Amino acid sequence: MAAKSMPKVQRTGTFWRILRLWKMYAALDLAFIVADVRLACIYVISDVVTNIALVTGMLLLAERFAGIGPWSQIQVIFMLGYATTVSGLLNLFFGYNVLMISRRIGRGQLDHTLIQPQPIWISLLTEGFVPFSGSATLIPGVGLLIWAISGLALPMTIGWLGALAMNMLASITIVLAFSFLWGSLAFWAPRAAEEISSSAIELLNQLKPFPLDGLRPFLLGVLLTVLPVGFVAWSPCRALLGIEQTPYAIWIAPIAAIIFSSLTLIAFRKGMLNYARTGSQRYSNLGHRS
Repeated sequence: MAAKSMPKVQRTGTFWRILRLWKMYAALDLAFIVADVRLACIYVISDVVTNIALVTGMLLLAERFAGIGPWSQIQVIFMLGYATTVSGLLNLFFGYNVLMISRRIGRGQLDHTLIQPQPIWISLLTEGFVPFSGSATLIPGVGLLIWAISGLALPMTIGWLGALAMNMLASITIVLAFSFLWGSLAFWAPRAAEEISSSAIELLNQLKPFPLDGLRPFLLGVLLTVLPVGFVAWSPCRALLGIEQTPYAIWIAPIAAIIFSSLTLIAFRKGMLNYARTGSQRYSNLGHRS
């Protein structure tokens, strides 16, 4: 009987450990803010301006033409709010180069994580938690979502809200898996992988607010696989807003998240095996960049 209860106790202990680590990293993030309030304000404001600029073009187009394709003006705002909220949650939970994992791997910073007396997944889940400095993108995103939901006749049921949360978690998982998948190349080619991974994430951010309706099947397939920008907002929002009428539409993003996560786990594990043999290859013995 005691043996059967051990896994439950262990799982409970892990859950509380994650909460304690989030609390600790939140305190460190607050310390960063209060250490230099002026610099922190400049950082947060610049982040807000940058992220608003990414969606302003689509907002203006929707305003000028009263919508885009099958999307009404308010539906476009919902998609923009969804995409910005996804980016905001990623910035809030995976700051300090956790989202840009290629930088940690290629620069040897992963060693700092590996020497900690805890599983690597717990470290990566908690080290990037920055609720104060990382909320600059989340606040505008939630504001756009509230604005859109108030103007849409959506079925605000437990089922719909659950579908919204499930698809948003799936979108976050896909972006994170995409970053880790490309970032795993840094185990073998650190400098090249950092450039490729950073450019891929930047392209993902730039294309996320655009509706993909009307694209040719080949290009649409590329934007749902090689560069899964369609899963950041377009595909989940089509299902949530009823634009996509198929009964399984609400499950497309979660299934894609499982597939991307599985591929990433395989690639990352292979990379870790290589890293165990070679370590970081970017720096020479004297500590200079090669």
